[in-house]
Amino acid sequence: MKQSALLVDFYELTMAAAYYEFKPNAQATFDLFVRKLPKDRTFLIACGIDDALGYLQNFSFSKEDIEYLKSFNFKPAFLRFLAKLKFTGDVWAVKEGTIVFAEEPILRITAPLCEAQLVESYLLNTLNVQIAIASKAVRVVMAAGQRPVYDFSFRRTHGVDAGLKAAKASYIAGCYGTSNVLAGKLFNIGVVGTMAHSYVMSFDTELESFKAYAEIFPDQSILLLDTYNYQDGIKNAISVANQLKQKGFRLLGVRLDSGNLVRESKKIRQLLKEADLGFVKIFASGNLDEYKIKSLVTQNAQINGFGVGTNMGVSADAPSCDVIYKMSEITNKSGKFYPTMKFSQKKNTFPGRKQIYRFKSRDGQYRQDVLALEDEKIKAEPLLVKRMQAGRLLHPECAIDKTREFVRNQLKKMPARFKEIKSKAAYPVKKSSRLKKMVLDISQNRKEKQNIV
Repeated sequence: MKQSALLVDFYELTMAAAYYEFKPNAQATFDLFVRKLPKDRTFLIACGIDDALGYLQNFSFSKEDIEYLKSFNFKPAFLRFLAKLKFTGDVWAVKEGTIVFAEEPILRITAPLCEAQLVESYLLNTLNVQIAIASKAVRVVMAAGQRPVYDFSFRRTHGVDAGLKAAKASYIAGCYGTSNVLAGKLFNIGVVGTMAHSYVMSFDTELESFKAYAEIFPDQSILLLDTYNYQDGIKNAISVANQLKQKGFRLLGVRLDSGNLVRESKKIRQLLKEADLGFVKIFASGNLDEYKIKSLVTQNAQINGFGVGTNMGVSADAPSCDVIYKMSEITNKSGKFYPTMKFSQKKNTFPGRKQIYRFKSRDGQYRQDVLALEDEKIKAEPLLVKRMQAGRLLHPECAIDKTREFVRNQLKKMPARFKEIKSKAAYPVKKSSRLKKMVLDISQNRKEKQNIV
């Protein structure tokens, strides 16, 4: 979907106006990365990169945008410049779905300074939400083990756009489907759903509501058991299941949405077995997250799958990632690139064009990453790949199912200690000797370098 170039923070426009006047030919490189991992996260899933590239490819100001900007007293020459502006830079990025760690560039842009600055806010916005949700969802999926997880978050996400991105990000992370029908259409994701308590309450009796639903959906009914109480709910569900069997159909499942899910699931599973209905699946929902699911699995709850909503769709315990976008080099008046870095306390950045190298053990397990300068010769897998050149997309978006499989395969290569829900392990990300030397050199000659830039 094409987004207006006005989807920008105002100070980026004011800075661009100054760049246009005083640095019209300047080029710069910016890195987008996460400064610090959220609580309990040992890794993140890079997500939203393809959306970011699509935005860059279509970046432009419309006539209506320029008319609106006239009200802010920008100089006419700058507005004429914006009216013709397209993104013409180069972009390097990790593959969508890549496991990443703090301080590693997820996306790197080298472009004319105005262009690189004006795209900042959109990139941060779209990557922040999708990285946060994908990284939460993968934890939920890992906690569930072999049991499928479904995205039920749409009604609680922070806006319609976020709801679509949550469905996509959670599917990439390993969820089996979503309740969001439009997301299913747009991204070719399986769509799932059961019934609400209001549906059951709209009939005179619970049994009547179950029968009506099963008549419409005889081979795909999942009956909600806790509108009144589980004892009556399962009794009525068994009655409907037996009627379906007589007609040659099978009740697909029942859903538990409240109470002690361990106790109730075990009782219900036993009753289903006694009724020769062991094939009926038991699904659970109701304010679930990776911590609760892990507890349910540990206690051997008789649950075949989980519907997870709010906590996953808004990444409730870490609703945002510390995603930042910082300049790492800029050209001087003669057009030569010079590395730059930020020295703010606890907010310093790393200079120069960088590459991430991933080292593996002999059995293919991830061992460590090294953050190095782009031109260093390191014998390990480079993660940043050139995706755009001079504003032109080099590689098409990867199919979502292939991205999902890519995430799954990476998880197999992550040592077990980094996949524990409350792991304290820290994956090693080291800086190369040349990068550390560059930092030291810039630190020692800060004032001189600032004058050059």
